[in-house]
Amino acid sequence: MFTKTPDIIPFTSPIKKEILTQAELETLKEKTLYILDEVGAHFPSTKALEIFADHGARVDMDEEIVRIPPDLVKKAMSTAPRSFILGGREPRFDLLLDGSCSYLSTDGTGVHVIDLETREKRASCKEDVAQMARVCDALPFVSFYWPMVSSKEYGHTAPLHNCHAGLTNTLKHVRGGTTLIPQLAQSVVEMATTVAGSVEQRIKRPPICANICTISPLSHDKHGIESALIYAEAGIPISFMAMPTMGSTAPATPLGALVMGDAEVISAMVLIQLAFAGAPVFHAVFTSLMDPRTGGYISRMPTASYMMAMQLAHAWNVPCLGGARVSGDAPELGWQSGYEVGLGAAMTAMAGGEICGLMGLVGSATTLYHEEMILDHDAYQHVYDMLNSTKLDEIDSSLKIIKHVGPRGHFLAQKHTAKNIRRFNLSPLLRQKGSDGKPLDPREIALEKFKHILETHKPEPLPKEVLVELDSILEAAEREVENIYGS
Repeated sequence: MFTKTPDIIPFTSPIKKEILTQAELETLKEKTLYILDEVGAHFPSTKALEIFADHGARVDMDEEIVRIPPDLVKKAMSTAPRSFILGGREPRFDLLLDGSCSYLSTDGTGVHVIDLETREKRASCKEDVAQMARVCDALPFVSFYWPMVSSKEYGHTAPLHNCHAGLTNTLKHVRGGTTLIPQLAQSVVEMATTVAGSVEQRIKRPPICANICTISPLSHDKHGIESALIYAEAGIPISFMAMPTMGSTAPATPLGALVMGDAEVISAMVLIQLAFAGAPVFHAVFTSLMDPRTGGYISRMPTASYMMAMQLAHAWNVPCLGGARVSGDAPELGWQSGYEVGLGAAMTAMAGGEICGLMGLVGSATTLYHEEMILDHDAYQHVYDMLNSTKLDEIDSSLKIIKHVGPRGHFLAQKHTAKNIRRFNLSPLLRQKGSDGKPLDPREIALEKFKHILETHKPEPLPKEVLVELDSILEAAEREVENIYGS
């Protein structure tokens, strides 16, 4: 027996904040064009180099460097769609990326899990990916499932198993494609087609999207780019994600790192548009900082770089993955993780990225605490309620009660109170007391809620014939890997 998946709640806000002016955005775009024209980007793929050469870019085949003239960049980017749909299992879970709202996403892809029973850190596995998909299916603010950890026991085919675990455990859109050898990227396409039901439906309402990371500074991965070309030909939306680190792989200034990351993303988007004009792509730049004391990685910086990246994406007239995130650098749950979640949830309201939030992981997106997903969801519920609580049409009924009660009265016995007091969404994690009267730890309550959802929520399964076909695709992929790499 399955459980009905609740409708998703898009994150809307009356508050919007723009960090950069239109003139500043145009200046940044000009700097990106300069980098692509004068410095170029590294594409270690003969297929990609030939596509660029055929369209008039300056290509150094020996060094694998592509320099793209500004006019060619602008022409290619003019064909990238401003909006498109990320499909769910049912139309009610479709996400229209048109800038009208933000859809909250889980973060990915960590490699460690704090075991649900032993509470010891261990390597993640496919069952963890499946469990998180099932719990996120029950959380209405989670609109987009990015596998939060990896099926590490499957080695080269782990990304396919991540995709499979997502598709079979949630009705929501799944980030199922990543950097793979081309043969396995084709397996991702086959999985998407099987779940969608046909090639036509896969293109119209793709059930998965892909993410391809760049390599800072100004480089791309061979398998990543060639996977992206396969996804694009199949109509699977692709986000290109740059993650420049200031001080090591990027200039030690926020705008310098941003414009370099933008050049990486735009160079990949240009390739896709030259090869398959109109292919759906979205933009992601997450700048970080090298800790000057240790050389370590700091993702949460005291700058508005995520929000500026979102504005820059929209200046290129494409959707954005980013703008704000709640995952941070805290090594474990505590004061720092709570601070980072609260700041990220508040920034989401102002940022306006189409896919935003990136919930549920700590340790710079490496480690999963199951209760963190519940805590993050609760934080978003609080911010959402705060921002959407102004209803002027309720004043008249309140005035009638004020007049009725009058000076020195009280409102306890009024039907108006009984009706409206229930509308306040008080967090079930806060202000709870045990049988001894002492306050309960919200973290412990969150963990018990996670376990309850995991035990009771059973999303509607895919049809049996679809499940059989997905298993067949995985088996064929495993044989392909064995042929390539050996047993």
